[in-house]
Amino acid sequence: MIDGSPAGLFIVFEGPEGSGKTTQAQLLGDALRQQGLDVDLTREPGGTLLGERLRRVLLQEQDMQAVDPRVQALLMSAARSQHVTERIRPHLERDGVVICDRFAASTRAYQGGGFRLRRRDLEHLTSFAIQGVTPDVTVLLDVEVEAGLKRSLSHRNTDWEKAGGINWHGLPFHRRVRSSYLDQAADDPDRWLVVDGLQSPQDIAAEILGRVQPEADVRELRQVTAPVQRLLPLSIA
Repeated sequence: MIDGSPAGLFIVFEGPEGSGKTTQAQLLGDALRQQGLDVDLTREPGGTLLGERLRRVLLQEQDMQAVDPRVQALLMSAARSQHVTERIRPHLERDGVVICDRFAASTRAYQGGGFRLRRRDLEHLTSFAIQGVTPDVTVLLDVEVEAGLKRSLSHRNTDWEKAGGINWHGLPFHRRVRSSYLDQAADDPDRWLVVDGLQSPQDIAAEILGRVQPEADVRELRQVTAPVQRLLPLSIA
């Protein structure tokens, strides 16, 4: 959706650490590509050259734990604005499908809920960054904090992005993040789908497709004949 009007189909996956959103984003992308739809699978922070560079700073640098949350919010928003300008909005304007692993709700959840920055400040920053682009459906993969962190931190010996950086905080932080996500979903139930992230991947994928398919069916979306391609690493995140 762009400036409140339908444009393409924009699906966002959100969730606390270890919820499995990256896996489900890829499964949905594959399912829609098999229908011949023009699907762009992307992620935040990332999706552009600038975004991927900022992702490395935000999620892989161990000293990011000491950076002020306001700076983190500004960097996230800078990456998001470039992402919207360069990749998301143009694809939607061509009537394509965009599936994004995290978007603006993550800033509200992590910087707002987790770090307790003022919601009013974050809303101004987010509105400036997204340029009128909002998801048609946001899928929240919900898991208990302890279960999600156990999944995510199982990668800590080989993947600092999973174990540290901006994500390495105590249980109270992650509980606030989860609570913020659930509050956001409750505030806009027509555009959010909350899914139990501890179900089998197949059951989760079927539930998500059941929600997204009607949205795709009522739109005149761009068709392509290109083969399915994976653009994100297949992992639990």
